[in-house]
Amino acid sequence: MGWLSGIVVFIMIWWTVIFCVLPLWVKRDKGGPEITASGAPENPHIGRKLAITTGISIVLWLGVYALIQSNAISFREIAKNMAAEQQYMDHRGESQ
Repeated sequence: MGWLSGIVVFIMIWWTVIFCVLPLWVKRDKGGPEITASGAPENPHIGRKLAITTGISIVLWLGVYALIQSNAISFREIAKNMAAEQQYMDHRGESQ
């Protein structure tokens, strides 16, 4: 995996994890000032959530990176097999 692909994969993982972490520790602000929305959280803990999201994302990204680098899943081999299968199907269709 190149560095650009690594960054893109990390951003995708981070973006997914943030939506899993955002609902944690949410308490509705029942007696807050009139300018806040009725469903606004009392204390959103954004800093904590961003730190947790980044930590989880790093661990998941390292797992994805190790999986790709170990060639346990070879995307090139999968693509080669798909191309060979497509070529076989195209050839089979022409002969009938």
